[in-house]
Amino acid sequence: MDKNTRVLVQGITGREGSFHTKLMKSYGTKIVAGTSPGKGGSSVNEVPVYDTVKEAMKEHEIDASIIFVPASNAADAIIEAADSEIKLIVVITEHIPVVETLRAIKYAKSNSSTVIGPNSPGLIAPAETMLGIMPSMAFSKGKIGIISRSGTLTYEVAEIVKSVGQSLVVGIGGDPIIGTSILEMAKMMDDDPSTEEIIVIGEIGGTMEERLASSISKGEVKKKVIAYMAGMTAPREKRMGHAGAVVYMGMGTFESKINAFKRAGVKVAKTPYEIKSLL
Repeated sequence: MDKNTRVLVQGITGREGSFHTKLMKSYGTKIVAGTSPGKGGSSVNEVPVYDTVKEAMKEHEIDASIIFVPASNAADAIIEAADSEIKLIVVITEHIPVVETLRAIKYAKSNSSTVIGPNSPGLIAPAETMLGIMPSMAFSKGKIGIISRSGTLTYEVAEIVKSVGQSLVVGIGGDPIIGTSILEMAKMMDDDPSTEEIIVIGEIGGTMEERLASSISKGEVKKKVIAYMAGMTAPREKRMGHAGAVVYMGMGTFESKINAFKRAGVKVAKTPYEIKSLL
């Protein structure tokens, strides 16, 4: 993903889609088209609007799509993008039914598309391009990769390490089912020559952090990883903000994730502000 990435906005005529199209364009993101059923032929912020993704693909070369479609239709929007062989699909929408999310992500993967989200703030390559709803002033170009399950903590940590700068920042989403895991993203950054170190912002729930730690122990992720875990005081079986941030049957606890990282030799920050000193 760089300044040449050509982007489609699905749901561009909605309030959120229109607002963030304007912000992404002002950041330099190359938005070439948008879609909204029944609104074909119009334009939003000087971006041409089409009824379907296939109609947009006939007129433009498109590398990535960002989805602002309401939850009731968002899964179909993912499938529509994957059907048109768009390789990167960023899903901002939250509250998509879990079964629908599973269906759409399975279809996208079978079409070799990478899905970021749902319930993601998006991703940004500072000074290059942004596909998301992030506050761009928190980021600067550098060599640190950030992978996060929390939108707000993403911005906070980016601001803390702003003087060092970031190569790529990705909010993978806070839902229990997401398209790209922490481990998958860490391996991508491990292979990325513009990234020197990786910051992981995890939280309670699921086992993504433990799987990353296991992979680091096996030498499958070689670059230095620094972790911060949210949810130290979270009670069990009570959802904490994100749908995926909940501990059931003792799995995915704060302690299990911290211990897994420590066994893998990963430095774990006690607070977001400690991260910079661990780089």
